[in-house]
Amino acid sequence: MPEQARAGVAEAGAVREFCDAQWDAEVIPLVERHIRVPAVSPAYAPDWETRGHLDRAVDTAAAWLRESPLPGLRVEVLRAPGRTPLVFFEVPGEGSSAQDTVLFYGHLDKQPEGEGWTGGRSAWEPVFDGTRLYGRGGADDGYALPAAVTAVRALAEQGAARPRCVGVFEAGEESGSPDLGHWFSRLAPRIGEVGLVVCLDSGAGDHERLWLVTSLRGACGGTLDVRVLGDGAHSGDAGGVVPSSFRVLRQLLDRLEDGATGVLRPDALHCEVPADRRVQAREAAALLGEQVQDRFDWHGGTSPVTSDPEELLLNRAWRPSLEVTGADGLPPVASAGNVLRPHTRVKLSLRLPPAVDAAAALAEVGRIVEADPPYGSSVRFTPDRVLADGWHAPAEQPWLRAALSAAGRACFDGADVARIGQGGTIPLMGKLTRQFPEAQFLACGVLGPGANAHGPNESLHVPYARRLTSSLSLVLNGYALRAGHG
Repeated sequence: MPEQARAGVAEAGAVREFCDAQWDAEVIPLVERHIRVPAVSPAYAPDWETRGHLDRAVDTAAAWLRESPLPGLRVEVLRAPGRTPLVFFEVPGEGSSAQDTVLFYGHLDKQPEGEGWTGGRSAWEPVFDGTRLYGRGGADDGYALPAAVTAVRALAEQGAARPRCVGVFEAGEESGSPDLGHWFSRLAPRIGEVGLVVCLDSGAGDHERLWLVTSLRGACGGTLDVRVLGDGAHSGDAGGVVPSSFRVLRQLLDRLEDGATGVLRPDALHCEVPADRRVQAREAAALLGEQVQDRFDWHGGTSPVTSDPEELLLNRAWRPSLEVTGADGLPPVASAGNVLRPHTRVKLSLRLPPAVDAAAALAEVGRIVEADPPYGSSVRFTPDRVLADGWHAPAEQPWLRAALSAAGRACFDGADVARIGQGGTIPLMGKLTRQFPEAQFLACGVLGPGANAHGPNESLHVPYARRLTSSLSLVLNGYALRAGHG
């Protein structure tokens, strides 16, 4: 046993060697099994209980956990009628304070299959090309549970200091985590006081260094319905007399968004960008350059909204955006007749800056689009029931900053850790910040360039995931050995 390990300090080379071997032997096969389960989240599969796929995904993960030789590991699957299942695990620490508890969070539910997968790839059949493991739910977020446990095992194998760890892996995150509050209330006595929260459900700027996610946007949305007639009418008869529902819809959307720039107009959807986050965006932009835009599959001559990578990063992380994600009342092009349609209904999805209250923002959107409808048309905005506030990470304590830097350099060939804000949403993060106000937060993940989570060809960049696992192990060791709380 190395002298460092005898003092409780993990040896980085041994950690990397163990984690790499575990990825080959156990993690990749487990993630492949996870991909094969069409565990679509309840928002997209209301009959999820009958289908049984969420239960299957949870049971597959729990079975793997129960076979782990990690000393003292306890595993439980929580179930209740009408509620999505959850995997909970607990493993005692070694050589650290009993108050040093790390909470791991991730999820096992998935987005729907979607269309557009490249030939030879599909959502539910894994394909590994030696670098990327393709399939729905591998990167988002099936890898997270085995990566977390592997990171802890790497320390146990050396006899290095490690904190007490608990894991909460739900099956409803893609639906806004509707059952997580229920499960957390039941688990609170067993979780205890948490000093470090680790979320592996986020992203990375590239695959060359460890990335720490420092903020997440919030999300809200709803359905906007514009009706001008009871029934459709001959377009030659009604055109020029009856206002087009689509044109009315465009006017309403223009109240929310500048059509030329994409900038959202209501002040209630914006917040001030903190100075330190601007600095981090500038530093990330200097590292990434055109990679900020090159990660997307641009069609033809389409270009980003600006060529400035710093502004793109700020747009994605700290400014609101609007997308129409669905529509009713529009027949397919092939069967579209000469009819002035009676109505147009669209689904609106808004991403909100981290410091904007989602409920207040959604109420303002409804007020704006329903006020004084053009031509007296019938306009109704129906807000989604599920919404989520954004998240802004607390300031890093010196021990975490030092541990991240050391881990990043050890696992990424000398490259230091970098920081970035992400445009996605993890509903739990804000709640955990309020529940554990003294805790530090380590939000990271594998959703870097090419991951394409939620879309076709979702993939897990395995070399990056290996290094992330090793980095996490070293940070856990740093947490267990930190002096005081500074």
